[in-house]
Order: sequence, then C-alpha cells, then structure tokens
Amino acid sequence: MASGEFTHVAHDFLGSTHVFASAVEDVIEKRLLEQVAGKHLTLSQFRLLKLVAVTDAHTISDVGLFLGVSNAAASKVVDKLVRRKLLRRKEGHPDRREIRLSLTKPSKDLLTAYDQKKERKLTEVFRGFTADELKRTANLLDRLSAGLVDHHSHDDEVCLQCGIYFRNQCLVRKLLSRECFYLRNRIQQKRASRILKNAASAKSSQASQ
Repeated sequence: MASGEFTHVAHDFLGSTHVFASAVEDVIEKRLLEQVAGKHLTLSQFRLLKLVAVTDAHTISDVGLFLGVSNAAASKVVDKLVRRKLLRRKEGHPDRREIRLSLTKPSKDLLTAYDQKKERKLTEVFRGFTADELKRTANLLDRLSAGLVDHHSHDDEVCLQCGIYFRNQCLVRKLLSRECFYLRNRIQQKRASRILKNAASAKSSQASQ
C-alpha cells in the first residue's frame, strides 16, 4: 500500500473509532444513565460509583486521578454523593487523608438497574456479530491503543485507559507493562488489610502475655 493511501486509510480508521467512542458514551452511558437516574446524576458521578463498585479503597488523589480533576474537585464530587446518600465515606486510620468509600443500597440499586439496561442494549446492538468477530475487533483495538499510548506516556504512569470497563485480561497493560490503576488499588487494599490483621494479632498476643 502506497504511503498516501495508507495515511488516508489510517485517518479514515481514526474517524471510525472516534464515532464509535462517541456512540458508546452517548448511547451506552449517557442515555442509559438518564433512563435510570433522570437528570439527577452526572456522568462523572456515575463513573465514580462504578469505580467504587470495582474497588472500595481510595484516597482523594485516586478519585481525582480517575476523574481527571484536582483533589479539591474530587472531594466535592465525593461530598455531594455522600450528601445524597449514594456513597458512604469513612476516614482512614491513622492516616486521615486516606478514605474508604462504599456504596449504599440506593446506589447499588441504581447500578444494578443500569447494568440490566446495558445488557439488554448490548444484546440488541451486537446481535448481528459473532463472539469471534467481537474478540478479533477488541484485540485489534487494544493493539492500536497500545501503540498510541506508548507514544505519549511514561513507564511510571498509572494506566487508566480502560475507564470504567476494567478487565482482568488487558492487552494494553500486557504490551506496555504499565501500572494498572485498578490492580494497584487492589494491591494497596490487600496490603492495608494485612497490616491491620498483623497489628490485631500482635495486640492480641501482647494481651495474652
């Protein structure tokens, strides 16, 4: 393929992926969210709830990193959801800068309703494609995404490319060896839990002596 033709095809492909990404945000996220929550929940607030559903240990800086906003703005988003009874917020101990966020029953019900509508919509949209076609397309998009990310990021950056669509098997993470935001938080959560257990065990041992 000639250089000019290849460039034209590449631009055409970028246009197609942009249309697809826009359609996902508009149809799968914004419209379904509006059907479930009306005008009472923004997309950023919804994404934060989805984040908490995946992993419930966070600092304000983690929330800011995930939403792409400052720590002050992240704190405001959290506070607003806490006031609306969609999040519970508990300060860490002994580090009060660390917080633990958890879902409430209303937010769990909201996410369940959203996921049910999403499953129906995905079944409707993708029923004309085979599972193999979708897997091959996903693999191609991951490889292309890895190539793009590799040209503008650094090895020590935390990867957030998948947004709220976290996958245990991530080709981008594998190809680039980037530190995954979700896995990092899971590791931190396990480490904190282990420290607390060891402290409790030591305290119990001292009391028995």
